Amino acid sequence: MVDAVDLLNLTNSSLYINRELSLLDFNRRVLAQAGDPGVPLLERMRFLSISCNNMDEFFEIRVSGIKQQTEAGVSTAGPDGMTPRELLAAISTSARSLVSEQYRVFNEVLLPELAAHRIRILRRTDWTAEQAAWVRGYFLREVYPLLTPIGLDPAHPFPNVLNKILNFFVVLEGKDAFDRNSGTAVVQAPRLVPRLIRMPSDLSDGPHDFVLLSAVMHANIGDLFAGMEVKGCYQFRVTRNSDLWVDEEEVEDLLDAVRFELPRRHYGAAVRLEVAENCPPEVARFLLDHFHLRDEDLYQVNGPVNLNRLMALYDLTDRPELKYPLHKAGIAKELQPGGELLEVLRNRDVLLHHPYQSFGPVLEFVRAAAKDPAVVAIKSTLYRTGAHSEIVDALYDAARAGKEVTAVVELRARFDEAANIDLATRLQTAGAHVVYGVVGYKTHAKMLLVVRREEGGLRRYAHLGTGNYHTGTARAYTDLGLLTSNEQICDDVNQLFRELTSLGNAPKLQRLFCSPFTLNDELLARINEQAELARQGKPARIRAKMNALSDPGIIKALYLASIAGVRIELLVRGVCCLRPGIAGVSDNIVVRSIIGRFLEHSRVFSFGADGDVTYAASADWMQRNLFRRVETCFPLLDPVLRARVVEECLDIPLSDNVQAWQLQPDGNWVRCTPGNDPPLVSQEILAARLGG
Repeated sequence: MVDAVDLLNLTNSSLYINRELSLLDFNRRVLAQAGDPGVPLLERMRFLSISCNNMDEFFEIRVSGIKQQTEAGVSTAGPDGMTPRELLAAISTSARSLVSEQYRVFNEVLLPELAAHRIRILRRTDWTAEQAAWVRGYFLREVYPLLTPIGLDPAHPFPNVLNKILNFFVVLEGKDAFDRNSGTAVVQAPRLVPRLIRMPSDLSDGPHDFVLLSAVMHANIGDLFAGMEVKGCYQFRVTRNSDLWVDEEEVEDLLDAVRFELPRRHYGAAVRLEVAENCPPEVARFLLDHFHLRDEDLYQVNGPVNLNRLMALYDLTDRPELKYPLHKAGIAKELQPGGELLEVLRNRDVLLHHPYQSFGPVLEFVRAAAKDPAVVAIKSTLYRTGAHSEIVDALYDAARAGKEVTAVVELRARFDEAANIDLATRLQTAGAHVVYGVVGYKTHAKMLLVVRREEGGLRRYAHLGTGNYHTGTARAYTDLGLLTSNEQICDDVNQLFRELTSLGNAPKLQRLFCSPFTLNDELLARINEQAELARQGKPARIRAKMNALSDPGIIKALYLASIAGVRIELLVRGVCCLRPGIAGVSDNIVVRSIIGRFLEHSRVFSFGADGDVTYAASADWMQRNLFRRVETCFPLLDPVLRARVVEECLDIPLSDNVQAWQLQPDGNWVRCTPGNDPPLVSQEILAARLGG
């Protein structure tokens, strides 16, 4: 139990779950999909690869940041009571358990099931003589000419190993032509050669037998060291700090500064060393010492050191029966073929729920505006768009046509920086006004504004979304988009664009909330309103859906609302630092997470017993979103659309009993089961209802 003083102030560390450990727990839920026999087999391989990719990013960004804190002597504990040094120890224990489970699922579950379906990743020990001969020929043709082995000696220091690149540490015996016998070398796998190589079908059991590049190189590594004997060959991979740092207040051009920093991502400080299971202790120690790592940074794995590269198996294997059925996105009923979008928007708002409904109307909204001679201006935020963006193409065409085009490009969208630099440069060459937001704040808002000359003057149309203007993620992420000509909303959007491109005090908005100015205060006000209703004995309810919940102020407000008697139901896909079900504090709070075919990405906040006050947003309930980013939160004013959002984003997902997980008071997540009830898979229900 929490004592009375702590209960009053809600400062007891046991009330808060650590963010990084919660993130690892999320990745466990992703990995659980790989072991779920109810998920199609090749999709399970994808989930395994996704979980491995998530771990890479976790070390590149999260662990590297904590290491920097410990090296700087930071000992301040967070709300959960853990210091950075204590947290690193806890991460090491949790991450090792997770990595061990990844390789167990790969070796003991997925490989046998794939083989049962005549899809094999052939080990070197299983190759026939004919297969080995083919592999050798492939190596000599495609790999050998690209390799640059580095023999380690005073004239050849250890090479600068790139982030996450497959390497081999080779132990040799004998002397070379120069009478050198240093005995060790490093070989980097070529980056342009596929990691998964198809074996010719006439040499194997059908068209779906593959070999790994690591096996191809290992089997033929001796060809690189003529006259010497290879005594050992060991895979290793280094993960480096990949968080870019730019002093925005000092640089004169943010684009040039980010462009300059990008190459450094490959050579940041090492944070993790992965080696193959057969790597001897003395080799592992040598590598740890070279990269200035500790024993707890070593991960020795039973299989390939880069499992995430097996994602390629999905596209290389033409077995539709082992994949999710093709999903065809539906068209919003208000926008059936033949209808004119702007005419519809003059009379009513349109809600799009992706990927169940097509992203096409958003693309058409921008394309039509680019071609329409009556459109005089288009403004857009661009956070993640993809390397080849149809939205950017339309903005480019509009600028070339002489329209006033403004693009607020977030150059620091993590791992999309290079693509965003390219699109910013392209739009500038077309004559668009390109800005990079506000110094010190990432622009994460998703807004489009079209200004059109019509009878009676200029009229504005807007799109607001919870997700990015990215056609790829629109097919895989659940997100909401609102198309509207509501004058107050469009005026608010215009005011926000002015704030992003120019100078002045924060605008007073009529309908929207925005970070870093009003969103946090407005959320707290809505939570506190429900708490006050509960204290008065009136019906009170809070339901919200988001990707992450970690802001201490919001969590404390939710605890106080729960203590007051408010029923609170939360859908949190990833990180959740709130601990539900604690007697006297959070026993009125339920937290669920849905992990399924589509990545749950929309943010919806609903207040009141009937959800009469409901918003969608680009922001999660995290400190960075509430205080260090530019975000938008918009109301669902149309009662019909509001009821749709409540049902589709809250009612149905909260009833899921197959793909949902429930957070327990001890911080563990337990998967929900139907029991005696009919199975209910929310994503399948929504796909059937809204899909084409």
